[in-house]
Amino acid sequence: MNRTDLGKALRELRVASGKQAKVVARSAVMSPSKLSKIENGALLPSALDVERVLEALDVPSEIKAELTTAARKAATEATAWRIYRRTGLHKHQEEIQAVEARTTLLRVFQPSCVPGLLQTPEYVRGVQQSSELSEDALEKMIGARLRRQEALYDRARTFRFLITESVLRWRLVSAPMMAAQIDKIVTMSRMPNIEIGIVPLSRPMPGLPTASFTLFDSRLVMIEIPHAEIITSEVQDVELYEEKFNAFHAVALSDDAMWNLAACIRDDFLKEQETD
Repeated sequence: MNRTDLGKALRELRVASGKQAKVVARSAVMSPSKLSKIENGALLPSALDVERVLEALDVPSEIKAELTTAARKAATEATAWRIYRRTGLHKHQEEIQAVEARTTLLRVFQPSCVPGLLQTPEYVRGVQQSSELSEDALEKMIGARLRRQEALYDRARTFRFLITESVLRWRLVSAPMMAAQIDKIVTMSRMPNIEIGIVPLSRPMPGLPTASFTLFDSRLVMIEIPHAEIITSEVQDVELYEEKFNAFHAVALSDDAMWNLAACIRDDFLKEQETD
């Protein structure tokens, strides 16, 4: 199925639903002009775009699976970070939020930095310090990320985070800010629907961390590499990342052991502040 056929199929489904284009576009977190270009075959939608449109149209699962698979085969699944910066990182945060809203079990493995859903505003700034964002773009991005974090308080959903010990020791902001970031991680880990594990440097590892990734239920995985974000819903790919998550989960510290390690790292930062 080429982009013209895919766009035509989405348009026919929207017309059959009786929903106006602007209503569907708003629910799918995209502009009406983007939806129009997709429906007219002028723009090739990503699998993520197609999923959001189909969710907005509330189509049967079999149709959703067929068109999402077609989109995956037709589209390039890697999007360069420079494109997201050009169109607005805050808009990409809103797109991710729309996918998260339809996710019951979200699993994140992070060997690079604190997961976005757990970041403090100061830490967000630290992560983006080399991205050359304007102050206005940065503020919009921080606001969008903090709004995503509201989902953590929905106890009907489950969140599992795996963070390597090196992430907590990697100084992206000042010592006091790192201590505050670790305190936030510990606080969030005490919520009944959130599980946070720290993969300690002292244990034998099941393999290389390779890249950060997020699993949305068992239907979609988002992988972050230095120059781009890769999205795939291929069953074998999703299963590969599920296996990797489970392998690191098996060696991670949780509950009291995790809290004790986090407290030690936080105290190291606080002691450093006292001697400065």
